[in-house]
Amino acid sequence: MNRTYKQIQQITLAVDCIIFGFDTDQLEVLLVHRGFEPEKERWSLMGGFVRNEEDLDEAANRVLRNLSGLNNVYMEQVRTFGKANRDPYERVVSTTYSALILKKDYKAEFIKEYRAEWFPIHDLPDLIFDHKDMVVSALQRLQRRVRSVPIGFNLLPGKFTLPQLQKLYEGILGEKIDKRNFRKKLGTMDFLVRLDEKDRSQSKKGAFLYRFDKKKYNKAKSFSI
Repeated sequence: MNRTYKQIQQITLAVDCIIFGFDTDQLEVLLVHRGFEPEKERWSLMGGFVRNEEDLDEAANRVLRNLSGLNNVYMEQVRTFGKANRDPYERVVSTTYSALILKKDYKAEFIKEYRAEWFPIHDLPDLIFDHKDMVVSALQRLQRRVRSVPIGFNLLPGKFTLPQLQKLYEGILGEKIDKRNFRKKLGTMDFLVRLDEKDRSQSKKGAFLYRFDKKKYNKAKSFSI
């Protein structure tokens, strides 16, 4: 007797996208009003079902594009949520993806056309299902990585100051960092290059500008903040 998988189980596969945006000194998350039932009009991550002809990465990029208008955003798979009762209406297993982008690169008017909105990471609205757990999981992963792997430098201008760099780390980690210890650890990053230029926008004395050496940056495996 031939047996098909449908005779064994029927589970719907979905993807959910957690898009973190950095804006000067804080981390935010991009959310949307859910456009279909159940839970229509409630705040939600950008999510959708995986089509038969798609792999997970393709589905995640399609969902992000359709619900936010964002294209060519690098996303990484975080984890899969599969509790039997996570969706009270149907058995749905969802794989989450996350990305870290510079918020100012995307026009607020454009994103709002898609009914998306940015929220500070520590002031999120009530989310559907287990989406809050998804955000927490992705944030914890990001914080672990930023402490040991050189990520996030794409959120800085080509020339930046050490105070700008410290604000970036504090925004992601959600905590204040001791200035002296931070700069001491920066001394171990040989991919940071100090320039003979200063930013005098904040004080007459000014702060030296830095850039990062892309070749050394790409070779850097780890460091510790």
